[in-house]
Parts: sequence; C-alpha cells; structure tokens
Amino acid sequence: MAESQVPVPAVSRATTPVRGLRTPLREFLRTETGSAAVLLAATITALAWANISPSGYATVWTTPVSVSVGHAGVSLDLRGWVNSGLMTFFFLVVGLEARREFDMGELRERARLLLPLLAGVGGTLVPVGIYLTVNAGQSSARGWGTAMTTDTAFALGALALVGRGLPDRVRTYLLTLSVVDDLVGIIVIAFAYSGRIQVTALLAGLGFLALILLLRRRRVRYGPAYLVFGLGAWVAVLKSGVDPVSVGLAIGLLTYAYPAARDDLEQATDLFRLFREQPTAELARTAREGVKAAISPNDRLQQVLHPWTSYVIVPLFALANAGITVSGSFLASAYTSRITLGILIAYVVGKPVGTVGAAWLLVRLSRGRVRPPVGWAGAVGSGAAAGIGFTVSLLIASLAFQGTELEQAKLGVLSAAVGASAVAWTVFQVTALLPDKLRHRLLLGTADLIVDLAVPVDPHRDHVRGPADAPVTIVEYGDFQCPYCGQAEPVVRELLADSGEVRYVWRHLPLTDVHPHAQLAAEAAEVAARQGAFWPMHDLLLEHQDALALQDLIGYAADLGLDIEWFSKDLRCHTAAARIAEDIDSADLSGVSGTPSFFINGRRHHGAYDIDTLTTAVRAAQARATITS
Repeated sequence: MAESQVPVPAVSRATTPVRGLRTPLREFLRTETGSAAVLLAATITALAWANISPSGYATVWTTPVSVSVGHAGVSLDLRGWVNSGLMTFFFLVVGLEARREFDMGELRERARLLLPLLAGVGGTLVPVGIYLTVNAGQSSARGWGTAMTTDTAFALGALALVGRGLPDRVRTYLLTLSVVDDLVGIIVIAFAYSGRIQVTALLAGLGFLALILLLRRRRVRYGPAYLVFGLGAWVAVLKSGVDPVSVGLAIGLLTYAYPAARDDLEQATDLFRLFREQPTAELARTAREGVKAAISPNDRLQQVLHPWTSYVIVPLFALANAGITVSGSFLASAYTSRITLGILIAYVVGKPVGTVGAAWLLVRLSRGRVRPPVGWAGAVGSGAAAGIGFTVSLLIASLAFQGTELEQAKLGVLSAAVGASAVAWTVFQVTALLPDKLRHRLLLGTADLIVDLAVPVDPHRDHVRGPADAPVTIVEYGDFQCPYCGQAEPVVRELLADSGEVRYVWRHLPLTDVHPHAQLAAEAAEVAARQGAFWPMHDLLLEHQDALALQDLIGYAADLGLDIEWFSKDLRCHTAAARIAEDIDSADLSGVSGTPSFFINGRRHHGAYDIDTLTTAVRAAQARATITS
C-alpha cells in the first residue's frame, strides 16, 4: 500500500558530492559547444594568416600530397586531404548522431520524425530559393548549395552563448535540424557538386559499404575489417567522381545504437570476476571484450571520434578554408555582390523563415495533431541559430567557386554567422522579458513528450513520499547496496524538504551481480511495508549499506519496533520476491540497467543527481506542468 504522507525529515544543506550521470546526447552537446571556441580561434587564425602572408597561406594548402601502393594511388593537395579526407570522419560522426536519434532519441517514435524533417527541409529550400532569386540569370547561381546547411558546432556554441539557461529541449531541436541539414547537404555534394561519375568505381564503393552492412548485421566486432572496407569505399567513391565524405555519413547511418542491456552488463561482471580471481592476459582480454560488447558500436565510435572531429578536424578545416584577404576595396565590392548578399540574406532571413514556416504549416495542416517539441520562441531562436553555416557551406563554396567569387562566398558565410547569432540573441532576450508562464510556453511548447517510464506510477501499489497531488513525480530505481544510491539519498531528501510540489517514488532494482545483499535488503523493505514501515526501513538500509546481512536486517526491524517473528518468517520465505521481480521487469521495460536511475514526470533524467541539477530538472517539469494544466 502506498504511504503518501510520510513526513520528510530535515537534512543538512550540505550534500554528499556525487558522480554525474552522463549521456551520449549531453556529451555530444557539450563537445560541440566547447569546440566552438576552438573553431572560432581557427577561423581568426586563418583570416590573420591569409592577410599577413597571402602567398604563404595559398602555398601551404595547395601543396600536393600523394599516397600510392604500387601503380595505384591517390594524389590531392593538402586542402583536398582535409576537405575530402579528414572531413569524412566529421560526416561519420554526423551519421552516428543521426542514427542514435533514430534508434534511441526523440525520433525513435517515427511519427515525430515528420516535423523536424520538414522543418529541416524548409530550412534548406527557402534559403536556396532566396539565393537563386538574388542571383537569377547569373553564373553565380551555381553556388546555391552554399546557402543551405548549418554548422552544428558553431550553431550549438552560439546558442549556448546567446541563450543561457535554455532548456536542453531547445538545443536538442536545433541538433535535429542541423542533422537534417547535413544529410541534405551531403546529398547535394554527392550529386550536384561532384564531377563526371564513373559508374564502375561508384558500384565498387557501394559494394564495400554493403560488406560493412553485412558485418554490422552479423555483429562482427573486428575493427581492422571495418577499417579496410571503409578505406576501400572511400578510395572507390573518390575515383568515381563523387565527393568521398559521403562514405563517412553512410557508415555512420549503418552503425546501430542501443542501450546497454542488463544481461550484457551482468555477463561483463561475470567475466571481470573471473579475471579478478585469476588475472591472466587471456581473461583480461575476455573481460575487456565483454565490457565492449555491452556498449553499442555507435557509442564506442562516438566516444573515440567525436572529440577528434570537434577539436582537431573541423578547426583544421576552418584553418584551411576560412582564410580570405580583406581590404576596403574587397569589402566594398563583396557587400554589393550577388554572391555575398545572396548567402547573407539566405541564412539570416531564410533559415528562421524556412524552419518555422514549415513547422507552422505542418501544425496547421495536421490541425494541431503534430506540434514542434519546443515552443515558438524556441523554434524561432533555433531557426535563427541554424543560420550559422560554416563547415559544409565552405566545403560546397570551394566546389562551386574559384578566385574572387570564392572569397565573396566565404565572406557571405562568415557575415551570416554574425548576423544569425545577433537574431538568435534578440529572440531569446525578448523572450526572457515575458511573464514566467508565457515565457515557459513559448520556449517549451505544448507538444506531448515521449514518456520513458514504461509502467506508470500506481499510488495503490508504489511506495510514495510527498503530496499525492504534487505536479512533479520523481521515480527512482535504486539498489540498497549501491553506494551511488546512498549518495543520492540526502539530495532527494533535501529536494523534498525544500519543495511541497514533489512526489517521490522508490522502485527496486537490486544489481545482484555486483551487490550480493541487495536482493535480501529489497525484500526486507517490502516485508517492513507489510507492517507500515517501508520508509523507515528504506532510510535505515541506505544509512547502513555496509551491513545488510540477514541478522543486520532483523536487527533493524527490532529497532523499528516491528513484529520480529512475522518479519523473520516473511524474509526467510522470500514472500516479497515476486514484488521485487515486478519492479525489475518494469525497469527492463523502461531501459534501465543501472542505479540510481531517475524519471521526472515519466521522462528519464539524464545527467548528474546533485541538488542543483535535480532542482533545475524539477523546475522545468513544474513549468511544463503549469503550461499543460
């Protein structure tokens, strides 16, 4: 039976430092926003270099570099190796994140794919239309692809600066738009800005990609095989006349993402235990492989490649491509040229108009059944930030233009980044001045969110602490022997003590492979619940995590004044085992494999569980509840 009004004891303001829980999406956002400063520094360096020593800048990046094996080989200049070689890894990371969103993120519900897809397409078509209108009847119209894509790193970095305190949902929405942009951009590069296509070489490249897909389906984890086939695909596509960066995107999209399953984690624990008992090189290798097998290849590749692409490859690309020689006469001619103005207007005006217009049109046509995952202020601000085109825009510009026209295109891209940032800053500054409820509605929107908690809270079954009618419900899957659950407990208590609008639910997830006393402790809590003492027993167990043997549990029951004979009999007969199993099943359905795992109003909480982070998450949930009430 639920115990909904158990008083919450006062706790000290000081909470135990806890380990943060990080997720791939948050790590992706953190890496992208952090690398924006490095990218900006590389851009400034390129501009300074090109103006201090124009001939030196050009000479370095046009230096030919050849790689050959026998009579076969590849010869490109240094800029070409960066643009077509290293940037393949950048698009691989883009493909990995797109696949992750499709398998595990907001797009795992396929119905939610339509709006960001159409908004992203609208955010490419409208800017292209503006550019073509400005350049109508001119040879410069061939550069239309320069005015369509978003630079993920710069856009997220700018959003972090101009929109401090924004909900993560706004950043996630921008990330989704930029992923669609990049997908469209790579298709444009492959078919509109490639040379004459050699069909035989292209088919060979597709054959290598088919082999990679076959290895993925068979769950082959032999890295060198993927490297060989990936390199073969890259060379073949390069020889075909199609820009080989498309190979990176294709491989990323073929790389599955999935959460770590509890069975796989338990198997990894068993393998490590064998190594602990007999530390041989063979068992070390087996344990290492077992741990790797529990993590999806998508996660492993992102962990390895994403920092390199964000902090090395993309800044190196900027260094190789952003350098333009600036002079008064050049600026005067460029800012009156159709190329610069077309790109500038397309990004600063076309991006927000295209993304928001497409979303608004879909909402109207669906009669509100389909709505953006953010409010309209969030959509407009994200659309404005999406007007920061850099990486792919410069790549397409280098394929479409040469000489002075290329310099004008680069200036347009750089100017648009400044203008788009200013528009996004204005949108969020104005929104911040509005009353709280209206501001929350405009930022968060009213669309139904994906509910991650598979089994809803049942007040008649679950153990509930706090007001029964609280607008925010926190569900924790915990293990009484887990030290991190013990560290999180005072944080939860402080949160409950400070807010009268939070309801807290504990569900059991004993990790028996690493915590041998966790199952019995969970059963002790349930047996105590039969005598109306779940929460007192819950608190004692977390306070004494190093003493959870049978006699310890019976001693705690005596301290609480429970009927010891009844308690001991139920505990020895495992009468609560079925109840624990139900919680474990609900955890499996919700994709929970570790503890502590928190859900706030049905949404999985990803991130740290210190008091500040949980308070912020609860306030966001309260704002959301206020909007929908």
